Order: sequence, then structure tokens, then C-alpha cells
Amino acid sequence: MKYSINKFTAGAFIAVAAITASCSSDYLNVSPAESAEPSAAYANTSNARNTLNGIAKSMTVQQYYYGQGFAGENAIMRLYENLPSQNYNYNRYASGWAPIHNQTFHFRSTSIYDSYAWTYYYQIINNANALLANIDNAKGTDADKKFIKASALTFRAYAFEKLVHYYCYRWQDSNNGASTGLPLRLDTSTGELKASTLAETYAQIYKDCQEAIKLFGESGVTRSTSECWIPDLNTAHAVYARAALTRQDYATALAQAKLAEDGRPLMTGEAYAAGFYKPNDEWILGSYGDASEQNWYWAYGVQGACNGHYATTQSTGAGTIGHELITRIPNNDARKQLFITADKFRSIDITDNAQVNQTYGILGSGNESVLAQADSIVKKHQISGLSAAYASGYIYLDGQMKFWVTAQPGVSYLPFIRSSEMVLIEAEANYFLGNTAAAQAALVKLNAGTGRNASYTCTKTGTDLFDEIKDYREVELWGEGFAWSDYKRWNIPVVRHSFAEGGNAHAAVAKTIAVGDGNKWTWVIPQNEIDYNDLVKNK
Repeated sequence: MKYSINKFTAGAFIAVAAITASCSSDYLNVSPAESAEPSAAYANTSNARNTLNGIAKSMTVQQYYYGQGFAGENAIMRLYENLPSQNYNYNRYASGWAPIHNQTFHFRSTSIYDSYAWTYYYQIINNANALLANIDNAKGTDADKKFIKASALTFRAYAFEKLVHYYCYRWQDSNNGASTGLPLRLDTSTGELKASTLAETYAQIYKDCQEAIKLFGESGVTRSTSECWIPDLNTAHAVYARAALTRQDYATALAQAKLAEDGRPLMTGEAYAAGFYKPNDEWILGSYGDASEQNWYWAYGVQGACNGHYATTQSTGAGTIGHELITRIPNNDARKQLFITADKFRSIDITDNAQVNQTYGILGSGNESVLAQADSIVKKHQISGLSAAYASGYIYLDGQMKFWVTAQPGVSYLPFIRSSEMVLIEAEANYFLGNTAAAQAALVKLNAGTGRNASYTCTKTGTDLFDEIKDYREVELWGEGFAWSDYKRWNIPVVRHSFAEGGNAHAAVAKTIAVGDGNKWTWVIPQNEIDYNDLVKNK
């Protein structure tokens, strides 16, 4: 890992410290310029808190070695989760991006797409380790030190948990955790380190979360809802629940998900329908997104918001949900209202190329009536005070109005963890534990209890219930960076259908990706890591 650590990970501490010193907003609450020096960065808890903010900032800024678009969670959500999933289409670019959609890069150990997630998450891990190594010597109260230490542990657990999805086998393919896990870097050393087993990797994630939960409780320190980029007690429980769910430890996942929801009430259907661009009480972890911290053309909203740069100036749209999935959701559902679905038109034939382009899904390119109807639907769901959605005039069937920006080209906050995810973990964990009534109740709590669909009921059992859980998880969290990992841990294939087959995917990506394809959906360890670290190797 000499190349990875020396060029990216070990140097990332200085990068975070420099961020702490060079930005000038309330977000970073900056300290003096000399805090770029490690000794100053940890001199006191105020500076250490700024360095914690710097870790959060690294989750949304471009990693310059990788070039445009590689900007922390923005890139992970788009390249590793949305595009290769079943129900996120970006048809105008689908042909050129087909290798990403179709998971053909997983064996390319020298590709930037293979190494990016590895480098980025180990950067977070190394920065967290540096903070953990130095915080005890900082001047400040024990309460502040414990909170900062707990946040750093949570960041580390978050990063390890994400890495497992991309570079390790599914738990059910791991021989009960005996398969290869991750090199568990738990201090600031950069020497060779063998990979732990997958079971050992999960054990470390659990341990980090448990210690963080203990320290958060002892600190008595909390953060405001609006400061969503800093991990807190709820975040530690949420990361713990995620890890347990993927490990198929359903009892732990259920218990931790319930704890993660405490004090983070579910948003109402009305709030959901108002779009995603600023945090609310439900956001357990998210990004900072004020214009004072511009990410410019590397922000998620540039391509992924209905009023972002691409939807405003180009013909690409801003992503569409899988047609077959959204068709299964009732028309009165608040989440469905955020998609430009066929039921909203007075009259439309989605198989007519003049009404819906059968290659890309663009609406009304040969039919003025359909285009006018589409424009009316968009205007009906326009959010007051924000720039116009789809100002370019290109509107897609099943296009989304979920993600918005507050300023161009892509300024917005972005959720990473929400309470709704935790309720869906409740539903899934209860299903696998055989608690059918509790699984049904969790779905009712999310859907009817919040007003997303006030008439929703659930009496389904068995496979039908699991299908219901999957559908509502996909719709609720669409575009938020879960879809590929969910299918991987569910051990089900991605099946995309073209317009001719009743779906809405471009022909270049309308295919089936079996569960065993692409090294069982597992990215190989980057060659840079292997060149440095003789103790790791690919399977």
C-alpha cells in the first residue's frame, strides 16, 4: 500500500488539516492558518473539532488525483451504487457509461474506478486514526475529547462498513466470515498489513461502534440537527445497524436500528414531497451544502438534481427510476409524486416513439401535447424559491424531482443516513427473524404513519412480504446510494429491461447481471495496494 498510503492516505491528514485552515465558513468554524501543522491541529479540542470537520469535508470534495467527478460520497453514490443498480437510469449517457452500469470494471485492478473507493475510504480511516492518536493530549474538557473521539471512531466504522460492500464477498459467500476481509489499519502506521478475515472485519466495525456509543454517552455532548455532517450517537447506532444487516446478524440490526431512530423522527409525506436539498430532523448523517462551500461541477446535484446544471443546460435529464418498480407503487404515494410517471398524464402511449422516445425515454420529442403535459407536471411540482426544474426542456418518462439544488451548478445538502433507512432495516430484520407482524408494522409506520400513503396497509406474508420490503426500500431511498449494495447482499440479479421489453433502460444496459458475475460483484484489491503491501493479494 506504499503508493496508496504515501500518495493519498498518509498525506490525507495534511489535506484535512489544510482544509481546516483554508476555508472560511461557519461550516468549518476555521482556526488560524498555522493549524495546517499537525501539532496545531490537535493542540486543543477546538482545533481538533475543526479537523473532525475536515474529515466531513473530505466526503464531498474532489480528490484531485482522480479528476473531475471523484468527490467523496458524491462519486460513491453515483458510480458504485446508482449507475450499476437495477432501477437508476441515466439513458443519455448509458452507452458510454455501460461498463459502469454493467459491472465490467471489477477485475481491472489498475483502473481508477477500482481504486477510488479503496483510496477514499482509507483516507477517512487514516484521518480518523490520526485524530484518535492525538486527541487525548489536546487541551480541553474531557467531555469534548470523548465526543471528538467517538465521532472519529464512527467515521472509521462508516468507512470500513462501506469498503466491505465493494471489496469483500457477500456474507453468505464467505464461509461464515472465513473469506478475506480488509487490512484493519487502526493506528497511524503505514507498514505492510495482511487482510483480516471478513468476520474479523465485522468484529472491528462492531467494536468501533460500541466504543463510540459508550463515549458519546459519557461525553454528554450533542450536536444540532442542522450540523448533520458530524457523527453523533444516532450515527454510531446507525452504522452498527447497517453492518449487522449486511452480516445477516438480524437481531443486532433490529436493536441498533431502533436506537438510531431515537430523537430523529421520520419526515412527513409532505416534507418528503418538498424535495431533498436541506437537512431536517430525520437526517442522521449528511453532507454540508451551503454555497459558501461550493463543490462546483463535482457536486452530486450537478448531474443528479432536477434543477442542477445538466438538467438546466443539457439534454441528459437528471436520472430516472426503473419503470417497472415505480409502476408497482400506488399513484397516491408521496414518493411517486416526485417522479414524472405515466399516470400523471391526461393521455399518453408510452410505447409510441413520438410520445416517448424509445431509445432514451425523452417525452414529447415528436408530440407537442405530451411535451406540454410533461411541462405542466414539472411546474406543478416546482419548489418555490428554487430555480426551475428541467429548464433545458428535456423531460424524461419516470424522471425525478426528488433532488434539488439551491444554487448552480450543484449546491445542496445530501443525506447519507436517514431514520427511514432504519425503519426499513427494522422491517427487513424482523422479516428474517420470522416476526411477520412486526415487519408489516414497520412498513405501515413508514408509509401510513408518516402520510407518505395514508391508506397504506400491509397483510402480505412470505416472499410477497419480502418483495414489498424491497420495493419500498428502493423507492424510499432511491438515488441516495444503496441500490447496488442492497442487491448484492440480497443475492439477487440486476435485471434491466429496455422500452421494447416493458422497462425504461437504454438498450446498452438492458441486460441481466447474475449474482455470480464480476467476481460475485466484488471489486478486486487495487494494484497500487498490492504493489506496496506484500501481505495482501487478490483471490
